[in-house]
Amino acid sequence: MKKKMLLLNTTVLLGLGGVLSTPAYASTIQDMESQKSQIQNQRQDVQSNIKAASDELIRLQAEQDQMKAQLERLTLAEEENNKKAQKTEADIKETSKQVEQLEKEIKLLQEKLEKRNDILKDRARSLQESGGNVEYLQVLLGSSSFSDFVDRALAVSTIVDADRGILKETKNMQDELKTKQADVKSKLASLEDMKAELDEMTVQLSAQKKQKDALAKELKDKEAKNEELKASLQAKDSSLANEQSTLEQNIKDQKAAEEAARKAAEQAAKEAAKKAAEQAQKAAAAPAEKADSSSAKAEAPKASSNDVAPTSAPAPKASNVVTVGNRWIGNSAYVFGGGRSQSDINHGLFDCSSFVHWAYAQVGVNLGPLGSVSTETLKHAGTQVSSSQMQPGDLVFFDTYKKDGHVGIYVGGGKFIGAQSSTGVAIANMSSGYWKQKFNGRVVRI
Repeated sequence: MKKKMLLLNTTVLLGLGGVLSTPAYASTIQDMESQKSQIQNQRQDVQSNIKAASDELIRLQAEQDQMKAQLERLTLAEEENNKKAQKTEADIKETSKQVEQLEKEIKLLQEKLEKRNDILKDRARSLQESGGNVEYLQVLLGSSSFSDFVDRALAVSTIVDADRGILKETKNMQDELKTKQADVKSKLASLEDMKAELDEMTVQLSAQKKQKDALAKELKDKEAKNEELKASLQAKDSSLANEQSTLEQNIKDQKAAEEAARKAAEQAAKEAAKKAAEQAQKAAAAPAEKADSSSAKAEAPKASSNDVAPTSAPAPKASNVVTVGNRWIGNSAYVFGGGRSQSDINHGLFDCSSFVHWAYAQVGVNLGPLGSVSTETLKHAGTQVSSSQMQPGDLVFFDTYKKDGHVGIYVGGGKFIGAQSSTGVAIANMSSGYWKQKFNGRVVRI
């Protein structure tokens, strides 16, 4: 009977030891730890996407800032060009009035000269009738035109001094008026050329501004979408963070519950062992049974000690002239007559000839006074070469609003760099399209 009781006690202790050695909450904690790990991985992905979205926003903002600066530059250029266009139109009107007035004066003068012609002829006839020099009359009456008559009259040595003075004065007046008329007409033609170029440029700048505005809107839309994506990712990250926090709290609570259960089980085992030992001592009558009881008593705590497992947790040469102007690409604007002051240069405001002058100046080549540089001066600045021998650095000319109206620097591969009215400083293709049609074959090697 006593042996049966001892065996039962031993079985109870071993059974309790088995219960204590089995991690009752291990599976649940492992699941939660696994979920936590998955959430952490998701958060890493989301945070990586947030960083990418933030970087894209920074890039878009920089691109947008650059675009805004270019738009401001184009607006300034357009204002300057419009002012020049208005001034040119006013000059054309004023010059036209001058031409009209001069033509009236010339007409009046011609009428006066015709009258003088008749007077001189009458005087010549009177001179003949009174026995004067026949040669004088033949010279005068043989003139093919009034201008020729004046020239002949001046050449006749027999003309009286009074007539000579009148003729000389009239001749000088006529020559002066013709000279003024030619000068005014020349100036008018030049102004009309300027007006033609400005009109073309204004149209192109207007088109470019529309294009830039559209691009700015596109950038703004991209920025808005990226902001929306970033906000969505941040919301997702916040949700994952809350989920992670909840899991961590659940794991903490579960571990605390497990620890409390383990301590309770240990306490229960100790109390059972103590009770079993007391019962064994009382039941032991013989020394052998006492020894057996002592053995059982020694074994019980050993079994309890071994069966309870701790819980675990888990970087300048002349050849550079073809590239020195690249700094102005997308960072400049075309202004007719621009680029001839340091302020214009600092703001990237050029016309075609001032840009060429600036580019060569950067590599130590002086193409004459900056204030008077033009396509006309540049085409005489170096040596004319055949277009078949064209090399990078050569100047190339185009017939735009007039002959040799545009100039650029050949960069090779059928392309040239120059201040274009539609884009500011840019590299353009002269092997096809518009510039191929306008290229006149003039090539100048500096």
